[in-house]
Amino acid sequence: MRPIHPHPAFCSSSLSATGKGPIKRRRRAGQQVPLPHDRTTAKARSHQERIMRSPACLAAALLLLALRLPAPAVAGRPLVARDRKPAPSEAAATARWLAAQNTWGVLSTISSDLSGAPFGNVVSYSDGVPGESHGIPYFYLTTLDPTARDALEDERTSFTLSEFPLGTCGKVDPENPTCAKLTLTGKLKVVDHKSPEAALAKAALFSKHPEMEGWPKNHHFEIFKLEIENIFLIDWFGGPKPISPSQYLDYGRDQGSVMFL
Repeated sequence: MRPIHPHPAFCSSSLSATGKGPIKRRRRAGQQVPLPHDRTTAKARSHQERIMRSPACLAAALLLLALRLPAPAVAGRPLVARDRKPAPSEAAATARWLAAQNTWGVLSTISSDLSGAPFGNVVSYSDGVPGESHGIPYFYLTTLDPTARDALEDERTSFTLSEFPLGTCGKVDPENPTCAKLTLTGKLKVVDHKSPEAALAKAALFSKHPEMEGWPKNHHFEIFKLEIENIFLIDWFGGPKPISPSQYLDYGRDQGSVMFL
């Protein structure tokens, strides 16, 4: 972003060289009026610099900067990961860490509108309230969107996450093997809205995506979950790590449900 330099007129409209009032200029009788290009004298430049350094002008600059800064995004947690990435030897831990730290990914379905072609869609998700990661991704979807319609026609789905949005990959490319990526494949199913699981899923989603709670009721959003059947993880050189769904879901169970902040 370019630095902000308020125009002198913005500051000098209410400041004199002494800071006590508007600037007034007098012309003696018979004095020649200087041409516009002659008016920026050394004295004028010095006066302008004093104005630019005045408290009122600095306050105006700060106000302009505040107005230009983007508003903070409303999200359940920041995208920058707060927990250390597990070692490459800890495949299940890395997979669960990615699922816990991310808040969005690419959900791919078999398109009912494109004659069975694969269709990937960026979606928000949650696998638990902050501090309690369970590993199962929950989604809040409407059939006005093709992803939910596809899942109702064919449940086969894959969900892909990357470490790159967390800011922990350093300067390497997102495709570099050391920048972890996870694809969970399985069945995308609707969660019974009267079940205890629905209450858990709704709390998980709304805690990380509070905007969801105010989405239009007439869009008939429903909670979906991914029943995981296969796991593809790359977090180092040497190809994908073998992880079974049970290894993934059972990781940390002996320490309780609390996984990552």
